[in-house]
Order: sequence, then C-alpha cells, then structure tokens
Amino acid sequence: MVETIFDLGHSKFHTLRVMVDNIDIEAIAGKEGMLARAYTDPEVFKLEMERIFQRVWIFVGHESQVPKPGNFRRTSIGTNEVLLVRQKDYSLKTLFNNCSHRGTRLCATAEGNRTSFICPYHAWTFDLDGTLKRVPDVGSYPTSFDINDPSLHLKSAPRLQDYRGFIFASLSEQGPNLIDYLSKMTNAIDNLVDRAPDGIISLDGGHFRVRYSGNWKLHHENANDTVHPGFVHESSVTAARQSQKGKRGKAEPIDGGQTRGMMASNGLSPKDWNTIELNGMSNGHSFMGGFYKSGLIAPQEDDDVTRTYRTALEKAHGKKKTDAILGMDRFNNLIWPNLNVNSQFHQIRVVHPISVNETVIEGYCFRLKGAPEEIFYRSIRFLGTLVSPASMIFSDDLEIFERIQHGLENGKLERLDHRRGIATDKPLNGTSNFHSTTSSELPLRSQRAAWKYWMSAGQ
Repeated sequence: MVETIFDLGHSKFHTLRVMVDNIDIEAIAGKEGMLARAYTDPEVFKLEMERIFQRVWIFVGHESQVPKPGNFRRTSIGTNEVLLVRQKDYSLKTLFNNCSHRGTRLCATAEGNRTSFICPYHAWTFDLDGTLKRVPDVGSYPTSFDINDPSLHLKSAPRLQDYRGFIFASLSEQGPNLIDYLSKMTNAIDNLVDRAPDGIISLDGGHFRVRYSGNWKLHHENANDTVHPGFVHESSVTAARQSQKGKRGKAEPIDGGQTRGMMASNGLSPKDWNTIELNGMSNGHSFMGGFYKSGLIAPQEDDDVTRTYRTALEKAHGKKKTDAILGMDRFNNLIWPNLNVNSQFHQIRVVHPISVNETVIEGYCFRLKGAPEEIFYRSIRFLGTLVSPASMIFSDDLEIFERIQHGLENGKLERLDHRRGIATDKPLNGTSNFHSTTSSELPLRSQRAAWKYWMSAGQ
C-alpha cells in the first residue's frame, strides 16, 4: 500500500515501503535518483513489462497506417508483439501475433492487407477479428474440440482507443481512460493535427528503425535534458558553425541550410539553455520549450513557403487560431512510456523495449494535407537529420546511452543522481504537474514518479 503516489522529491508525506515480487520498489525509486538495478536487472525489466507496459496506454499506431479493412501493421506492446488490424466494419482491433494452437508467430511481415491470418505451421486460419474459422483435418481432433470455443481465438487487447487518429491500446481491463491518461499531452497531438490546413495528417515518407544496446528509460531521460546538447553534440555543432562561416551570403543548394541550422542549434550557451522551460507531469509525461531560434524551421521564419503555408492555415482556421497553432513552440512532447511527439516538425518517435539492455526506436514523419509540398520535404529532412542511423546528432545520443549502460552493468555506480534543479521545480496551479525555467532534471523526476506508481500500486 502506498500513501504518497506521485512524489517528485518535494513531498513531505510519508511513503510506506513497497515490495513487489521481492523487488524493493521504494528503494529503487529513491528521491535522489534511480538505483542502477532499474536499468540492469532482468527481473526488474520483466516486472516493468507486466506492471507498466501491460497496464498503461501504449501507442500502437496511427489511423493512416491501416486505412482500409484488412490493413494491418505489426507492432508491440512492451515485449508482446501485436497486430493492429482494421476490421470489416472499419473499427480497429489489436491481436496478439501468436497462433492459439502452438504459439507460432502468425505474421512476420511489417504491414499489409489480409482477409484472414493463416498460421505458417499448421494452417489454422483466423478472421480479421481473431476468430478461428478453419482448422485442417478437423475431424482428427477429439469430439470435445469446438472450433467456436473462444479460448481458441486470437487474444486481443481488452481496451483500444484513439485520440484524433493516434491509436493507443491497454492490456488491462481497468485503469484511467485515454483522455485522462494523456492529460495535457492532448495539446501536442491537437497541435500536430491542427497544423494540416485540411485537418488530415498521414504518416508518409518511410521511417527509420534504430536499435541500441541500452535500457529503454535512457532514451526518455535524455529527451528533455537541456545540459547535454552542448557537450554530447559538440562535434556536429562545430562542423555546422564552420560550414556557416563558409556559406554566408551564398545560396543553399540542398535544403536551405536546414540541416546545418539544426546541428548548430544544439550549441546554445548554458545561459540560453537555462531559459528553456521544462514541464513534468505526474503520469510521466514531459516536454520542453523549443530551441530552434533561426532558420527554416524556426517559428518566426518568413520565407515564401512558410507564407504560403500560413495563408492556407488562415483560410482554414482564421488568423487568431493560426497564430496560436504556429506559435506553440515545444520540443520532445514525451507521452510516457513509449511515444515522443514533435508537433511543429510533424514527427513522432516510438520506443520499443526489447530486453533490459536493448531498445528499438522508430521515427516517422507526417504529411499535412493542404500544406505546400515543401513543408513535407522539410519534415523528411528533419527526420533524417535527427533520427536516422546516419544522423550526426542521434548517433551521439546512442553512443552515450550505450556508455551509460556499460558503466551501470559493470557496477561503477549504485544510484543515478536526478537532483539537478530540484529546488526550482514549481507546481502548476495546485496540480501534480511541475515546471521549471532553469536547468533541471524535472522530467526525470516525473518519469521516476510514474515508474514508482505503476510498479507498486497503480491499480
């Protein structure tokens, strides 16, 4: 039993010690930071998959990925591989990707269109809703065998909801509804969809898939960290600045300087980084203020393409709402525990835990219906610069994640320190949400609080 559920390090309330499967949750999620065991112990990872990823809302896809009946995509909820399937009546269902006969993986392809799913082992055939509809040589089974027995159908997620085309599933029959769980992070999704003049967005342009040898939490803890960019990304910052010196006054033949500008923006001074607002929420979500202050992707950019785009938005929404839509300047809207939304750049990243020290990250970008084609090109360029395996920025982060994992597994550190900026965290309007306008590890503390809640109580 837990008396204080969300504790960002400020609460004076007493918290009872919680033991789950002989794992001391209270000791691991200490106020100063997480024990290294949280990143290295397979038993802790197993409990995370059971208590977090099988109970909270997990992003499983966007409606544009499965537009027609029979469309499916293979994805995962924690370590459970599932199929997101568009049904004959256009509803959606999430099915476990395992045959009910011998547990064989049903579908190995990433996406496609089917009228049914046929097991490659013994050809048991399932309808789009998971109902078993055909078994070869069914007469050889005992008389008690009933093809209509629900236990022989494919298992499905008991809850599936979407918010403006973003589809989430939960493997728990109980828990908060999706809107309550998303809380203020609906603003990030709203802003992304509203940036399409015609109100329709679709995933397009392919995607990137990157695997790193480290725990899934390391990506989240890095997402809204405002101290590391000037150090971790120093090489790309230096290269971008040197290139800028040689390009002043000259036309950019490839992308108008977008890539160079993105890399150079990581080189803000510590004083400038300390002006970036940070926000952390009790359910683990977080975001930071934007830091691209110049160039093609800056909010105040006024080139021909942006003016054409703004005109289309104003025609759809009016000037006041358009100003509000384009004026939202946030970066890495992290919807804990597996989705990162960058609304103004029309991007998402999806995080898939594979094992305690292995994680896959997928990066996608959206096409905004009614926007100039050049806006889509900028989104693709942003995705390649930031999330590609060849990215000078992302490769730095992945290297750091693996160095952290290596150090923790070698026992070099017992507990990670999450205390930076703790004195500057301020509650928002009496809620359990906090914000900070100085260098702070507030997002880490929010994630730790959510981790502690679901790993202990969370019922």
